[in-house]
Amino acid sequence: MSLQETSTEDKQLESQKILRALSFQHVQQQRNHHLHPESPSEESEIGHQHHEQVKELKQRQELLQQFRSDPNSYANMSEFYDSEAQIPYIVKQKKGYLSLGFSILQSFILLIMMLQCSIAPFEINPMLGPPPDALDYWGGKNAFKIIVEGEYYRLITPIFLHAGIIHLFCNVSVQLDVGAFFEREWGSIVWFIIYVLSALGSSIFSCCFKANNISVGSSGAVMGLFGGKLAEIFCRQRESKKTTQGRIGHEVRQEQLRATLCSVSVVMAFSFVPYVDWAAHFGGFLAGFTAGFLCFAPRIKTKSFAVFWFLVGVVMNAVLYGALISYMMNEVQPNNDLEDVCGYYKQYFDQYECQCQLN
Repeated sequence: MSLQETSTEDKQLESQKILRALSFQHVQQQRNHHLHPESPSEESEIGHQHHEQVKELKQRQELLQQFRSDPNSYANMSEFYDSEAQIPYIVKQKKGYLSLGFSILQSFILLIMMLQCSIAPFEINPMLGPPPDALDYWGGKNAFKIIVEGEYYRLITPIFLHAGIIHLFCNVSVQLDVGAFFEREWGSIVWFIIYVLSALGSSIFSCCFKANNISVGSSGAVMGLFGGKLAEIFCRQRESKKTTQGRIGHEVRQEQLRATLCSVSVVMAFSFVPYVDWAAHFGGFLAGFTAGFLCFAPRIKTKSFAVFWFLVGVVMNAVLYGALISYMMNEVQPNNDLEDVCGYYKQYFDQYECQCQLN
């Protein structure tokens, strides 16, 4: 299966083609069923095959009725296709509006930062971006200012900032590709909840285990989207495969499971290289996974299981955030030098000059 993107007009034309194809297949199967009934001997040999054909006929009839009831539904949705039958995998919305909006805003902010603060030398910032003090002044994660000075907004603002062009490109490319498709599957509200909670968990985890670094970037929130996808796959694994959409949905999620595990493994493998915050990545992934249970458990068809796994999600989130916040506020002792970021970085780089201060 492959994701196909077309213009609205092309989608409308294709929806008409699919409608005609479904109608033709539906009529042909009905005609064959009535004009060529099996003899008693043949029926005993191909009874199982006949049962499967009738089952598939009912599934196609359901999809055909859906298209007839809403002719524009296909043109207004994004789809995966069954490679043989060309049956669409229907999702909630046509575009990843928030994914696009966040990416544009993040790109705009980096541009303003670079215009105001210039580009730091490569040995100071290999990401091709502003100097570290600019990241702090614009609201980067600074554990000293969060824990000691109470600037808690810094737990969220890092997702809007990036260390440089390379950093921005890596995060936005994933956000506009995989992240946008997750948003079209889940809807913007669920996507926003998982994205923001993942960003929060990412920053708290980073304060706990990488307290003496200035950190920025949306990579923790993006990792949270992968965590949320794993939670969705877990919650929906027992859904029925009897309908065409149910079968295709399971196939899509199986592909997404493999791709998600691969992506998470690659990101975590590169999380321990210099200038990359492994704690933010891991914390964002955990936060996204636990947030996913709050969002997807209520969609489980069996009410008792839905309530059970939702309560499990509540407990997991309470334990995760309770333990991390308690550890951060009571055990973490960030370097006092982070109060003066300019002085802090002058210790490590000769002739370091602060070029960007917001007064």
